[in-house]
Amino acid sequence: MLTEDEKKFMEYWEQNRKNRKQYLRKLSIGLPLGVLLVIAIFVNFFSGWDKRADLIMYAQPSLIYVLVGAALMIVAFIVIFSARFRWDSNEQRYQELAAKKNKE
Repeated sequence: MLTEDEKKFMEYWEQNRKNRKQYLRKLSIGLPLGVLLVIAIFVNFFSGWDKRADLIMYAQPSLIYVLVGAALMIVAFIVIFSARFRWDSNEQRYQELAAKKNKE
């Protein structure tokens, strides 16, 4: 027997499983986590606790471009991965509930 929450989820997912292509929704899922991780990396890098890292950073100014590129790739990876993971989790839950409903 399905609970009320499970029935509501099945109705919601039946309506919204086709809307996988919503790009703004994908951004809203993983973007805060990705940006927070990148900010933590930059704070760590620019805090100056590692003197060798400071020397390398000031000796090679092109390193900033590499860091910005890496930061963008980190954010993009987290956004894409979290969106796909969330969609797959919801789809798996839906499939399990559908099998449970058909079994009854």
